Amino acid sequence: MTTTVRQILENKGYSIHSVTPDTWVIDAIKLMAEASVGALLVMDNDQVAGIVSERDYTRKVILNNRSSQNTRVRDIMTSNVVSVRPDQNIEDCLVMISGHQIRHLPVVENGMAVGMLSVMDVVKTIISEKEFIIEQLENYISGAV
Repeated sequence: MTTTVRQILENKGYSIHSVTPDTWVIDAIKLMAEASVGALLVMDNDQVAGIVSERDYTRKVILNNRSSQNTRVRDIMTSNVVSVRPDQNIEDCLVMISGHQIRHLPVVENGMAVGMLSVMDVVKTIISEKEFIIEQLENYISGAV
């Protein structure tokens, strides 16, 4: 049983929270707080231009004594976005997250962003898969199959 990104999005939803590169950082942080998310896609003319996260904010604004009211998202966003396709599986996501030390994976299909996964989405899915396997093995061993 290997869950695909598409299956996760079907359960979680396809909503994407985004800003433009010209958005003020303070407005991006407010949107993250309102949406209860840790990262936003940065969209430029319907194309993914980057991703901005709480980590970007703390490391590139707070630690550099910049003002979130006077700094644009383009100045702190991560431009080299690691993304995943809907047809990829949860193990692919885990490899990308751990290999790139990231917490959010945009889901891109045919060049368009269609969703966003967090490390928690991936972990919850992996735990759910393992629990299912354990239950199946327990049923097999006990003869309940």
